[in-house]
Amino acid sequence: MMWILIAAAAASAVTHIYAEYAGRRRVVYIAKPLTTTLLIVAAALAHGDPAYQRPILAGLLFSLAGDIFLMLPRDHFIAGLISFLIAHIAYIIAFLNGTRLGQRPLLALPLLLAALAVLTLLWSRLGPLRIPVVVYVAALTTMAWQALVRAAAMPSAFTMMAAIGACLFVVSDGVLAIDRFRIRFRAAQAVIMSTYVAAQALIAISVWQNV
Repeated sequence: MMWILIAAAAASAVTHIYAEYAGRRRVVYIAKPLTTTLLIVAAALAHGDPAYQRPILAGLLFSLAGDIFLMLPRDHFIAGLISFLIAHIAYIIAFLNGTRLGQRPLLALPLLLAALAVLTLLWSRLGPLRIPVVVYVAALTTMAWQALVRAAAMPSAFTMMAAIGACLFVVSDGVLAIDRFRIRFRAAQAVIMSTYVAAQALIAISVWQNV
């Protein structure tokens, strides 16, 4: 059942990307939230360790809220940012299972360098959004770092999936920020959504490690 849901989410994501480029907004409004909803169901059906599963589900639910805010006709960027900020905090809580915050600082170094590079590129364009964006980037970076720490401390296919998913989330958000605040490019939506859905799918699948 899980793989059927993951396959359905992938099909929905492809439909969403096609609709974005074809200008079919009604299809976008259906396919985008449907993709994340299918991943939520896949994670919910795992019956895994509640200490890990519940915060992952919370993260996916707040991600769904963020998806909806960011696709609405009016600009709800701050609402979307807050939703995804809460999602990353939930993921951090999940990735703290079996680990402690702040372990293996060297794993954070490439993430910090990437975050600083993107912030430097965007800084002059952020204006009043500087503080909210810095807070968000800090949470995103910490989330990915903690996922890498957990994969290193508790090596398995599932912890590695979560770590790869977390890093793909960083890539997706980095491209989104560059496209929104620095320079728009046609391939942006395809890159953003493909890496985002892959990230969320891998994190959702990681719940099954405890089955």
